[in-house]
Amino acid sequence: MSKKLTAELIIEAYANGIFPMESEREIRWYSPDPRCVIDINDFHVSKRLARKYRKQVFSMKIDTVWHEVLSQCANRQETWIGDQIKEAYTQLHHMGLAHSIEAFAGDKLAGGLYGVSLGGAFMAESMFHIDTDASKFCLIYLVEQLKKNGFVLLDVQYLTPHLSRFGAKLISRVEYLNRLTQSMCLECQFK
Repeated sequence: MSKKLTAELIIEAYANGIFPMESEREIRWYSPDPRCVIDINDFHVSKRLARKYRKQVFSMKIDTVWHEVLSQCANRQETWIGDQIKEAYTQLHHMGLAHSIEAFAGDKLAGGLYGVSLGGAFMAESMFHIDTDASKFCLIYLVEQLKKNGFVLLDVQYLTPHLSRFGAKLISRVEYLNRLTQSMCLECQFK
């Protein structure tokens, strides 16, 4: 693939089950086997977290502070979100394909996540929290949006203990590509 990271190149890569990460200003491409997904209809939220979510501790928004979410996701000791990633995903955001989910405590951004929607698939890229449970609220809100709008695939790339609490599971690359192909035939609107 080309060295210059563009929105079009990312779209083509996602359609083939591949995603980019940036390390030391170099773009590397990944297609893990197995791949981690969250089945939208089997999404699990603990009773404690569900109670807190219903209390609306945070105000949930979509696409209101894209640049801040992207910057916060990159703001860690080791990050794969460099300048090329920020620029290309911001292009996707301007095209209406990359979205941020945001949790606010009053006027303060408490947490967020971002990813890309293509067809009936959402590829979650990164999340962060400043306040406890804020990123979890973002994930819950994301799944609600995906269900409401007919999405069928939530790709989270790699399994982590955090994601496994929500029912994330590993599937083979072959199964992932089959699900991806089916989801790409759908014409879902994210918001």
